[in-house]
Amino acid sequence: MKTPDQYYEASTCYFSKPGSSATERVLECVNKRTKELNIKDVLIASVTGVSALKARETLVPDVRMTVITHVAGFEKPNQQEMPSEVRKSLESMGVNVLTTQHAFGGVGRSIRKQLGTYQVDEIIAFTLRTFGHGTKVAIELALMAADAGLVRTDQDVISVGGTQRGVDTALVLQPANSADFLRLKVREIICKPSRF
Repeated sequence: MKTPDQYYEASTCYFSKPGSSATERVLECVNKRTKELNIKDVLIASVTGVSALKARETLVPDVRMTVITHVAGFEKPNQQEMPSEVRKSLESMGVNVLTTQHAFGGVGRSIRKQLGTYQVDEIIAFTLRTFGHGTKVAIELALMAADAGLVRTDQDVISVGGTQRGVDTALVLQPANSADFLRLKVREIICKPSRF
């Protein structure tokens, strides 16, 4: 017979499709799990700020939220996709907003575009997408936030990613710095699409 210290059970929510239709349920699941595990840091992918604003409304106030956006120039040269008024609004609510190079698609993406060959960072990204795009994003966020010093690498966080618009994936994980990527540990899958 197994004892409680050998295993525990936690529910996982699977969505029939990826994308924004899952956002509300993801945030409910994240809010529940932060309370159950006493997790104090939540990372949220948000390009325009819509998911970030919903998250701040949903999550308990004592959860520290860090929003990670696309870099300037991701879609068009010299363009920042998150409107400055949304960024200011989030910051006024005590939310950290991080805009930085993608951990799995910076210089390596440039090499692919210019020379037509993939680098290790993009191979890792493609591999993680076998679990769904949101899983890749959630893991990438944890690296980026750790590199910026916004989360500790010795404390678990919940990282929330998505596919195109909204959020559809949430993981409990122990972050790592990009230079120590293989030390990152995915502890739990809170939710993700099963079809993607």
